[in-house]
Amino acid sequence: MPKARSRTPPKRPAVLTGPMVPVLRWPPDEDRVEAVFARLSGVMPDPKTELNWSSPFTLVVAVALSAQATDVAVNKATDRLFAVADTPERMLALGEEGLIPFISSIGLYRGKARNVIALSRLVLERHGGEVPLTRADLQALPGVGRKTASVVLNELGVEPAIAVDTHVFRVSHRLGLTNAATPDKVEAQLHQVVPDDWLPKAHHWLILHGRYVCTARKPKCSACVISDLCPSRAGLMALGQAG
Repeated sequence: MPKARSRTPPKRPAVLTGPMVPVLRWPPDEDRVEAVFARLSGVMPDPKTELNWSSPFTLVVAVALSAQATDVAVNKATDRLFAVADTPERMLALGEEGLIPFISSIGLYRGKARNVIALSRLVLERHGGEVPLTRADLQALPGVGRKTASVVLNELGVEPAIAVDTHVFRVSHRLGLTNAATPDKVEAQLHQVVPDDWLPKAHHWLILHGRYVCTARKPKCSACVISDLCPSRAGLMALGQAG
């Protein structure tokens, strides 16, 4: 049975699309959406986060640290950090001032240090040292918003969540999968149009495709396996050739 779809698509903001991306009809054609994810699965059969982690706790910490920072920068910091503090107990013992030197190369590090220590305390006091794996409990942790919780739940196989970061937002608009103006609305639209079989990995496919192929400034359309399925192709190819 087909999924229910919104009859009135949200207005697409020009500031986020630009002249190279046409205003597209929504919802998109189901066969085209199926083909998009089938091809992405062919080149990335087992996509995963590029953050380094070894437990639900280190995953939560790594994702929380990654806000407004690259995965490469976070991994450089956490490789050293997790060698000495990979549990809530050890992180709490490290303390905020002890944590800061490990993450000072990451943006907003003071606020992040405060949140990581606070969430470590709550995990110990409220959850017996085990990271809770429900959305409500995760989002109750300091520094853990909806996007962070979605990444954690998806990566651990708890929920086929889609965390809408800048890559997911950009790629989903360019492909005409969404046309909404906010991350929450984009997430809702993706859940409406992405076939159930592809949902568990859709988040990673869109992120990785945006990070390495459908980049913001110079998209690599000639190397894109779904370029012929992209309604924004003409404008994006011109953008990629510019400069």
